[in-house]
Amino acid sequence: CSSLAIGTTTGYRLFSLSSVEHLDQVHESNEIPDVYIVERLFSSSLVVVVSHAKPQQMNVYHFKKGTEICNYSYSSKILSIRLNRQRLVVCLEESIYIHNIKDMKLLKTILDTPPNTTGLCALSINHANSYLAYPGSATSGEIVLYDGNTLKTACTIPAHDGPLAALTFNSTGSKLASASEKGTVIRVFSIPGGQKLYEFRRGMKRYVNISSLVFSMDSQFLCASSNTETVHIFKLEHLTDSRPEEPPTWSGYMGKMFQAATNYLPAQVSGMMSQDRAFATVRLNISGQRNICALSTIQKLPRLLVTTSDGHLYIYNLDPQDGGECVLIKTHSLLGSGKMEENKENDLQPPVPQSYAATVARQSTVPSTSTMPGYSEDGGALRGEVIPEHEFATGPVCLDDENEFPPVSI
Repeated sequence: CSSLAIGTTTGYRLFSLSSVEHLDQVHESNEIPDVYIVERLFSSSLVVVVSHAKPQQMNVYHFKKGTEICNYSYSSKILSIRLNRQRLVVCLEESIYIHNIKDMKLLKTILDTPPNTTGLCALSINHANSYLAYPGSATSGEIVLYDGNTLKTACTIPAHDGPLAALTFNSTGSKLASASEKGTVIRVFSIPGGQKLYEFRRGMKRYVNISSLVFSMDSQFLCASSNTETVHIFKLEHLTDSRPEEPPTWSGYMGKMFQAATNYLPAQVSGMMSQDRAFATVRLNISGQRNICALSTIQKLPRLLVTTSDGHLYIYNLDPQDGGECVLIKTHSLLGSGKMEENKENDLQPPVPQSYAATVARQSTVPSTSTMPGYSEDGGALRGEVIPEHEFATGPVCLDDENEFPPVSI
């Protein structure tokens, strides 16, 4: 959640999300028109791009060097791409391809998957496990959990009665959240066991199409947005023991007891760990547009980010203690010159004088960049060559340059 990538009719753009007040454009490319997929490997210089002009072809670029690392063509339209530092996953309607991201070799093809017209799948950003989740049925809400490292199916999870609409892992790959096409119930499961841990209800009055489902980096919050004007944020209570000790209250004590109970109670019983009300909400100014949300820490404070398909980024403050209605503090235009649009009502709130770099440095648990993958500028991936270990940090193309903004915390 430290950068934003958008595809446009003229190409794609990459932005840094290190400040509330200023939206910094990192890169803009107009070489490929009608980009409908652009995925960036964290805050590195590796981007994967797919265009409507060639919807069956995946292009992998090093955008700072302006070089193409490789390209691959597939049998049908590419619907989605997911990547971490270990794997690159390409999802078609009825098949999934798993590549080794270091040399782009094809490691596994999962054929004859149930029809997946939206390309729904999720990949853990934690490359230590590289779990992949995708629909196991076109008519029910079954999830297939696949281990991208061992290239074996880990388990199947009967998550919902109806077909799936959204899937997402938390940052460590230890939890998986899902929603069905009805959009009324969101469930969280343990990974790799598949036990149900939480159940959240975002409303019973109407069915909605959930377009975005995302955990905060610390896994304390889960955000869901849809084609309606309301964004829901749910709080996952007592997730870790590393959080500061809470005051000894009866509700806090009972919450810990219930959370401990979910570790050994059967799913039907632990299903009582449900919440009918969201911890925090946002009322968007628009409705009916596709949007993507993120929960991030910017300038040391928790923020909710909402990007809409009309090309705007909305930044809200999230109160991590009391929740409630989130306050809109800034609106940015993504399709203009990159300059921000002022939010007149909330201009009086001063930005916090704390750099994002310091925030990430304080929370970061990522390995040093010397262990991150690199790429050969001579196109070694095209010939299937394995990139030597020493090139990770010293090769001609360094994906994690020190002058780039900090890598996202894993």
